[in-house]
Amino acid sequence: MVSPRSEVDAHQIEKLPTDDIWWNVYGPDQAWNFKHLHRFMPTLNIHGTAPVSTLAERFMPIISEHSVKHGAESLPFQSFLDSEESKTTGVIILHKGYIVFEYYPGQKHNDKTIYWSVTKVFVSALIGILEDRGNINVNLPLVHYLPEVRKSHYALITIRNLLDMATGLDCPENYVDKHSHYYKYSVTVGDGFSAGTPPENPYKFLSNLQPKIIHPQGEFYQYSGVNTFFLSWVIEKLTNMSFHDALSVEIWSKIGAESNAFLLASSHGIANTHGGLISTLRDVARFGLLFSPSYKTASRDKLISDRVLELIRNGGNRKLWTKPREANQLPTDFSHSIYQWDAIYNNGDFYKGGWAGQGLLVNPQKDLVAVYTGYSIDAEQSQPSLLPILRKVLNELFPTRSPSDQY
Repeated sequence: MVSPRSEVDAHQIEKLPTDDIWWNVYGPDQAWNFKHLHRFMPTLNIHGTAPVSTLAERFMPIISEHSVKHGAESLPFQSFLDSEESKTTGVIILHKGYIVFEYYPGQKHNDKTIYWSVTKVFVSALIGILEDRGNINVNLPLVHYLPEVRKSHYALITIRNLLDMATGLDCPENYVDKHSHYYKYSVTVGDGFSAGTPPENPYKFLSNLQPKIIHPQGEFYQYSGVNTFFLSWVIEKLTNMSFHDALSVEIWSKIGAESNAFLLASSHGIANTHGGLISTLRDVARFGLLFSPSYKTASRDKLISDRVLELIRNGGNRKLWTKPREANQLPTDFSHSIYQWDAIYNNGDFYKGGWAGQGLLVNPQKDLVAVYTGYSIDAEQSQPSLLPILRKVLNELFPTRSPSDQY
C-alpha cells in the first residue's frame, strides 16, 4: 500500500538533521529537500501580477539526440540526463523565445526548486535597473548609500567591487569553520546552523563586520555572498522596499511569471539574497530572456538595457583573473566574471551557477537561454557537471553567428 503524500512528507521532514544545517545531506534526501523547502523553511513571497507570458514550444529533436561524451562512451543528451550518473532534475532550453528542449528527469514541471547562488544575478539585475535610472553610481563606496556600515571594513568598498567580488577583504564563503566571518554571517540569514541563542540580525552583524584587508579592492577575486547581501541592502534603501518586494515590483511582476516564487528567509523574516530563490524552471527562463533579443516574449519592457548587456559582455575587470590565467587554471574560453556572473565566455555565454547543480546560461548573440536544476550525491559534488556538457551541445548545434533554425 502506498503511503499518503502527507505521510511521506512527514517522514522526509523527520530525517532533517538536528545537529547541522538542513542542506548538509546528500543524494535522494537532498533532492527531496530542494523541491520541498516551502514545507519546512520560512520563505518570503515574490509576487507576479502581469498576465502569464506564453512560452511557445518548437521542440528540436536534434537536441535530445545529440551525442555527448561521457567517460569512455557516447550517448544521446537526453539519455545522459536519464543515466544514473546524472543528478540533473530538470532542463529547459529556449531559442529565439521558443522552448526547443524541456525535460524533467527528476522533478515535475511545476515544482519550485532552490537555485542557490543563481539568486545573485537577480540582485545584480536590480542594480543595473537602478543604474539606468540614475539612482545609483556603482563607483561610489558602500557607505554613501548605507551610513550604517561606517564602522565596517566594507564601508569604503565601491558598489562595483561588491558586484565583481573584488573587495580585497578576507571573507570567503566558508561553511566548514563555524567561527569564520562568513559562517557567522550565514547564520544570520538562516543559511548556517545555529544552536542555542537566536541568530543576530544580519544588518546589525554586517554593520560591524571587519574582516582583514588582504588586497587593495579591485585587484583580487574572492567569492562571497556577503557582497551580495550588501547589494540587496542598498536596493532596499534606494527603493524603500524589502528586497523581495523590490524583486516582485521591478522584475517578477513584469515577466509574465506562471506563479509566485519564494526567497528563503531568516528567523528575522529577512531574505537570503545570496542564494534563496525558489522557482519553476520556466519562470527562471523568463528572467533569462530579459538578457536576450527575445525579451518581449516575457516582458513588454526592456528591463535589461543594452548598456548593461554590453557591460557584462565586454566590461569585465580582467585584472582579477591575471594570476589564474597565467597559471592555466581557467577554461581556455573563459573571458571574465562581472556583476555577480560567474563566467563570461569568449563565445558570448553568460553563466551563473548554483551550489549542487543549478545553472542559468544565456547567450544574447545566439538568442539562447538555458536553465537547469539538480542536486549532489556527496560533499565533493563528484557527479558530472552539466555545464560543460550543455555548453558543448549548444555550441555544436548553435554555432556562433549562425544559430540553427531546425525547428
